[in-house]
Amino acid sequence: MNGEPIWVVGATRSGKTAFLVSQFRAWAQSGARSFGDLTRDSGRTLELRQSTPTQGAAAALPRPLMQPADASMPGVLVLTAIGDNRIDLLDRLTAATQSKVPLHSTTPLGFFQEEVMLFWSLLIQQLDLKAQFPIRLSPENEQALAAQLWQADLDRTIGQQAGTTEVRLVRRLLDLLQLAALAGIPLADIPVMLEQGLAGQGDQLPLPDADVGELLQRWQRWCLEGGLLTYGIIAELYWQYLLPNPTYQRHLAQRYQIVLADDVDEYPAIARTLFDVLLDAGATGLFTYNPDGAVRLGLGADPAYLAGLADRCRIETLSARSVPALGNDLGDAIVALVTDPIFFASLPESIQAIQTTSRAQLLRRTAEVIVDAVQTKQLQPRDIAVIAPGVDAIARYSLTEILTKHQIPVESLNDQRPLTSSPIIRALLTLLTLVYPGLGRLVDRDAVAEMLVVLSQQSAVSGQQSAVSSQRSAVSSQQAEPTQHSTLETQNSPLSFILHPSSFSIDPVRAGLLADYCFVPHPDRPRLLPATTFPRWDRLGYQASNAYQAIVQWIEAQQGQLEQRLIPNAVSLLDRAIQHFLFGGGSLPFEQLSALRQLIEAAQHYWEVDGRLRRSQRFDAPAYMTVSRFIQLLQSGTVTANPYPVRPIGPNSNAVLLANVFQYRSSRRAHRWQFWMDAGSPRWLSGVDSLFGAPLFLQGWSGRAWTAADMMDANERRLRRILLDLLGRTEERVYLCHSDLATNGQEQTGVLLSLVNAALPLDTVSLTAAL
Repeated sequence: MNGEPIWVVGATRSGKTAFLVSQFRAWAQSGARSFGDLTRDSGRTLELRQSTPTQGAAAALPRPLMQPADASMPGVLVLTAIGDNRIDLLDRLTAATQSKVPLHSTTPLGFFQEEVMLFWSLLIQQLDLKAQFPIRLSPENEQALAAQLWQADLDRTIGQQAGTTEVRLVRRLLDLLQLAALAGIPLADIPVMLEQGLAGQGDQLPLPDADVGELLQRWQRWCLEGGLLTYGIIAELYWQYLLPNPTYQRHLAQRYQIVLADDVDEYPAIARTLFDVLLDAGATGLFTYNPDGAVRLGLGADPAYLAGLADRCRIETLSARSVPALGNDLGDAIVALVTDPIFFASLPESIQAIQTTSRAQLLRRTAEVIVDAVQTKQLQPRDIAVIAPGVDAIARYSLTEILTKHQIPVESLNDQRPLTSSPIIRALLTLLTLVYPGLGRLVDRDAVAEMLVVLSQQSAVSGQQSAVSSQRSAVSSQQAEPTQHSTLETQNSPLSFILHPSSFSIDPVRAGLLADYCFVPHPDRPRLLPATTFPRWDRLGYQASNAYQAIVQWIEAQQGQLEQRLIPNAVSLLDRAIQHFLFGGGSLPFEQLSALRQLIEAAQHYWEVDGRLRRSQRFDAPAYMTVSRFIQLLQSGTVTANPYPVRPIGPNSNAVLLANVFQYRSSRRAHRWQFWMDAGSPRWLSGVDSLFGAPLFLQGWSGRAWTAADMMDANERRLRRILLDLLGRTEERVYLCHSDLATNGQEQTGVLLSLVNAALPLDTVSLTAAL
């Protein structure tokens, strides 16, 4: 496979991925030896309109009826920036070739991890490691274990530097390790780079540069001795030890003769080293590149360095977008208007402004426009995206509440919130504290009351749907006396989530009464007493009393099995609780089901790592200590990794998308209408979506100190990429949603205010929805 590789360059939605699929399909059908044999500068035979065959007959065939992959075909490595894009591209390539070509699809970081795991024996020999299969640490486990290892140094630093938090300091240290590894920079060079790049800015990392290097090296040694791997350590092992290994290079060349890499502007620097090795070994490839992409710049990507790969390829430039988009005609004009606000211009009708005084009015007004558009059949919910530099809890709740009230689903894209923000997760963690001993300090009455409500699904209690019991519940609800837990109905309570009273056997008021009178706090054995302990237990009603008693009996049964060692670990207990109280999760909304999947995946990983540490360090602490650490980890607000991507089906697939700018651009989606929330916010220019010290780890870094002027220049170039990318992903209309005052009452004078002033104000007369 000595063919000439192809470098495809083009703007957002210019057809780069379609070109890749079309080229690969033509190669698979023709049996050509390389992509270079398929097209030349003169006489291109491929048509981009044929490059999306997902609606054709091949896509409609069931997978078993397709022809099996030919084992004699060369191996094909397919790379995409993130997992969601990987699934989409793999589906298109599989349909284009009717599954006749074996494909290995992954992301760059996923590929590095797979290779390190697969060739771990080579690394054992080269680094003289203990012969044990490695385990990859999740980010939340990485943070917790690193903090334990560095505890003494962290305490000393925090004591000397006011305002420094342990979580932030640990995260920055680990980010430095990952950035250096993805950039192909030795760990020993980090102190020198920090000294040069952060000169005079020591308050950003209040540790001597030498101590930073020593802490990171200690962490790396500890992980390798225990067979624990992080993304940073995996990347360093790959580029520094595995990729230069001649044995590995020989196996790599035998396995992959073709490389398909989409959006290489999102790849780390060491990915180019991988491509160079493959091309040197005789492989061919096709690489797509967006000069205005670079979404992951600051998170390890080095688009300028990857662009140098074009020197080894034949360049194909896609100048025009393959689909209609506002960016075709307005992109450069809008960027000019933002960067030169002195120049005044009026924008066309496709750019409109929604202006209010307060942000609360803005959220409501935006929801009204969406409801009106959907109800008047102008477009479907899936054609609408609400994009903001940062989606806070107030905006997410307000928009979701108003839209769902009008039967318009809302999809919150990769919602990065702590697991404990979900009432179901908090209820399950509270359940653990009541089953395992020694966890009484992690639970209180409010948490117990919330647990009783969440776990009292009516269908979990048999025979509770009669009209008589419903009438008793209604009467007793009116007679229930107010208690100190009457505040449970306020928005500041843990129970301030959307409840449908008919769906739960125990309402918040009864749950508060039960927690007041039947919950016995204890540091070792907190208990739930029988409902009759409440002097006026008759006011609870038959339905609530039965549901409460079922929960108490289940907890007592699990305690008995725990004493008999019939519960392997807390993961098994969580699974039992989900099956018993939540019916396996099958009837839950997609967001709640996703939260349960996150919890189970995080718990499984935590206990896997705990088992490895117990064996390697030879300690046998009680099981409840592990449960306690896990609960405290989640209660601290740690954001766990998203579960394996699953696409919504049914009504949820036709939903309004709610995302921040980074998430939206990463997802590569496009919509007919876009709503740019908080258009006057300064975060459009200065929003933080990069790791600490990221500019210092780019291959093009000058070696001088990173100054405020450099930061401003980087922010302006980032804003230009954002505007061009978003406009390239909208087909018909953009609404600039601006409120004069932010949530905190301050006036908003962000960089996009010139756009708001130049846009046409929304015509309020056309609205028909009255919310």
